[in-house]
Amino acid sequence: MTDHPIPADLTPGICSVTLRSHGIEGVVRISAEAGLAGIEWGTDVHVSDAASAARAKEATGSAGMTVLSLGSYYRCGAFGDFDRVLELATGLGAPRVRVWAGELGSAGASQEHWDSVVKDTQRIAGLAAERGVAVAFEYHGNTLTDSPATTLELLDRVDHPNVGTYWQPAVGLSDQEAIDSLHQVLPHVVGVHCFSWGPSAERFPLRNRAMLWQTVTEILRDNGKDLDVMLEFVEDDLPENVHSDAAFLHSITLGED
Repeated sequence: MTDHPIPADLTPGICSVTLRSHGIEGVVRISAEAGLAGIEWGTDVHVSDAASAARAKEATGSAGMTVLSLGSYYRCGAFGDFDRVLELATGLGAPRVRVWAGELGSAGASQEHWDSVVKDTQRIAGLAAERGVAVAFEYHGNTLTDSPATTLELLDRVDHPNVGTYWQPAVGLSDQEAIDSLHQVLPHVVGVHCFSWGPSAERFPLRNRAMLWQTVTEILRDNGKDLDVMLEFVEDDLPENVHSDAAFLHSITLGED
């Protein structure tokens, strides 16, 4: 008799940047109406100080939703004030902080830049661990996590149990290329940013890449590690498109037809 692994739970959520033009209460209302379970709150607009962090925490919880993470714009390698970022994260009740792997694409990054990003990430990972907060890299162009190979190299060099990575399909990749990239970094993935973009970053309904996202969620469920799958950007930034994308996301994260 073969043991079947227990499928992972995938939490359908949203990044607040998706609704950048709406206030905290508006983000929560639209997300809750769309049936989403949690929010990654960004520091770009919504969570910028202790008061807004507290408001976002209260509003999210009151709606029966979960704070998934703090979407910070901290650039590893800058040796900046990460204590301030952690103050926002703890005030928000976020279990994780998203950070950026430097400010240069891997092809143009010097060894000095790599060294700075590695050392600073090790520093902030230790600070975050002291507060029970995890750290995750944005998986993104123009940073050192712009490919599976460089992401794995960076994580290997950082070598810290408190550091993982997000994943998202790089703009311009075919469905199969995106799936291949996920397979490569999968052991380190702690969350996924979910959107449907064309090769020139045109925004489409999530269903336009149904095969990609159905396959991604199957891979994540079979991996056995609970993860957040967060909508990031919808067509024309419209609340009604949050609702339609969330309906599709909800169906695939639950493994429904």
